[in-house]
Amino acid sequence: MEFIAHYNLQGLLTGIATFVIIGVFHPLVVKAEYYLGTGCWWVFLAAGAAGAALSAAVSSPLVSAMLGVFAFSSFWSIREVFQQRERVRKGWFPRNPKRR
Repeated sequence: MEFIAHYNLQGLLTGIATFVIIGVFHPLVVKAEYYLGTGCWWVFLAAGAAGAALSAAVSSPLVSAMLGVFAFSSFWSIREVFQQRERVRKGWFPRNPKRR
């Protein structure tokens, strides 16, 4: 069992964190577009900029990688919010009747 202690699990943990972060962003984009419309794109921009700055500032490679994934998932979500608007227009997702 001693050989297990020598494994570097950093890549595996980064992969798991990436999977979870991307998985959280999909419903977040759908809900953001539903309740706020495409005007919320700047929130994703600010979150991405903050994540990128923090990623560059922390010394832990694992935390830095996770913050980098968060940052670029936020940046990608800007595009996704506008694509979500098109998916709603096509009828693939429900439109918020309370929003004009």
